[in-house]
Amino acid sequence: MDDLHSSNEALVDMFIFETSQLIDQLEISMLAIEKTNTISMESINEIFRAMHTIKGSSSVMMLANIASVSHAMEDLFYFIREERIQQIDLPTLSSLILEGVDFIKVELHKFQHGIPADGEAEQLLQHISEYLQVLQAPPGQQQKVQGDLSKGYQATVHFVEDCDMLNVRALTVVHFLAEHATDIKHEPADLMEDVRSVEQITERGLSLQFESERSYEELHAFFARTSFMKSFELAEQSPPADAIRESEQASAEQAAAVEQETGKDISRSATSIISVSVSKMDSLMDLVGELVIAEAMVTQNPELKGMELDDFHKAARQLRKITGELQDLVMSIRMVALAPTFHKMHRVVRDMTRKLDKEVHLSIIGEETGVDKNIIEQISDPLMHLVRNAVDHGIESAAERLSAGKPEAGTVTLEARNEGGDVLVFIKDDGKGLDTAKLLARAQANGLLRKNPEEMTDKEVFQLIFLPGFSTKEQVTEFSGRGVGMDVVAKNIESIGGTVSVDSTPGAGTTMMIKIPLTLAIIDGMNIKVGASSYTVPTAMIKQSFRAFDSDIIADPGGNEMIMVRGHIYPILRLNELYAVQSPVRRLEDGILMMLEYGEQSFCLFADELIGQQQVVVKALPAALQHLKKVEGIAGCTLLGDGSISLILDVGELYRAHMAPVM
Repeated sequence: MDDLHSSNEALVDMFIFETSQLIDQLEISMLAIEKTNTISMESINEIFRAMHTIKGSSSVMMLANIASVSHAMEDLFYFIREERIQQIDLPTLSSLILEGVDFIKVELHKFQHGIPADGEAEQLLQHISEYLQVLQAPPGQQQKVQGDLSKGYQATVHFVEDCDMLNVRALTVVHFLAEHATDIKHEPADLMEDVRSVEQITERGLSLQFESERSYEELHAFFARTSFMKSFELAEQSPPADAIRESEQASAEQAAAVEQETGKDISRSATSIISVSVSKMDSLMDLVGELVIAEAMVTQNPELKGMELDDFHKAARQLRKITGELQDLVMSIRMVALAPTFHKMHRVVRDMTRKLDKEVHLSIIGEETGVDKNIIEQISDPLMHLVRNAVDHGIESAAERLSAGKPEAGTVTLEARNEGGDVLVFIKDDGKGLDTAKLLARAQANGLLRKNPEEMTDKEVFQLIFLPGFSTKEQVTEFSGRGVGMDVVAKNIESIGGTVSVDSTPGAGTTMMIKIPLTLAIIDGMNIKVGASSYTVPTAMIKQSFRAFDSDIIADPGGNEMIMVRGHIYPILRLNELYAVQSPVRRLEDGILMMLEYGEQSFCLFADELIGQQQVVVKALPAALQHLKKVEGIAGCTLLGDGSISLILDVGELYRAHMAPVM
């Protein structure tokens, strides 16, 4: 029974994963079709196959409503494909399919969380049926595509002499050609299983026949870029009419074989790609963390001090090397590209522009940037809110943009890039920007301003939008104006060790910057000592460490200690006073100062001494300590090499609680 239960769980997990991937890709495809107002046979085939797969798998799971909706959409695209319909109302088609995508998403979410997936689909099915009836108008009222969507081509590729793995090179050409062409046929037909294929390619080259909407010049450029290619011939074909008819008659057979072919593809790739549950990856990450701790406890054991152990240290270095490589490998497996999260924002922008009657384009840069899966799951909602905020608050109406000399269409840009151990995500808009006077007035009206406005910098004013209860919208809408949201965004980002900041230029636009760590599991930390206690500071937050000179230390009228470094004044936070730790080091000149960076701000932390830098595994605080308010500024704990516990400092919380100017 346990094996059966485990098998069913694996089947359910695979269904949810594959269906989620398919509907996400379907949404991206429909948004691209809507944006370009064109649809290719390749896209039609892709959408048909996705619907066919969802229909089959949801039927196996006995999710009748998902199966019926996907079946209806499959029928729709089957008709478009078989009849090669040219005149299609693409905006209506897109809205209809996206409505179906939303329905499947909701039902899938219910199924995933054990809620009956019993959504009502009758109205949606009726809309799809009515649209299909429009496409099935009598002959003569629907214009068909015979050969203007794509043209036939023939090509032969000859590879350089003494080129290894010719069949693999040929298969690579076919694989990349599939991005530009359809109905690809090649000779030799079996490039992997037939041992004679290498000999045939050597003697006669790789022969290809295919159809493509690309021009001759574009295809010529594609073949010219082929690796290890010696020469090639490319010619355009005009297939005979009987061949076209034969191809059309075979379409139904090809459709029936889609599922079988998909199974073959999966079978071929099964040996090179496997799926692993997230829980197993989390367990593996925990074990690697324990290994890092154990390695440190062995190699840094206090009992080894003063002993000459050359062979031991040599073995320890090898162990450290292997442990580091294993850790890097596990981390790389957990890394997920931001592309799917970024591309989901196309739908957000599309829906908002329609309801707000604005024209906004979304530009994406650096989508290949990778982040730990656990972090990427928690950044999706804050990112969505910031994109909505940019479209709703930032981008002006078309009339306002034209009167300001701007293009009628606004632009929201999502950009990601790595910076050390962090990932920076920018949400930029070319809208009206933030008005500091209005922000100050709104904060004062809501009773949020507790600092003299004349003393505040522009960046301090911009940060007001992250205060609870602050809103710049005069009117409540479904997107914003309820006085909540941006403060929640900031808290959610800070909960994963990140920060969010804002910069703006009146009339030119606003930029939100999210700074998040690559991972939360293992970090590079600097260990410091205060009395008998140890603390760890993430090295990504450290600008420098130094000893103070008495001449550089100053105090404000309130008695707060500060230090001047290269002409700038920084406040000082004493850990021994903050956590009531007995320490023999009292004078700033006798201890160590560590300059920490939080967003755009910096401050100095005072400790007795530096212990050293090492990679540490982040562990949650014990439950008994988590409920105590006295541990403010502590993000977790870790074990050091000597077996002692070190508390990991939350630099952001320390700054907000003790260093931030009162607003």
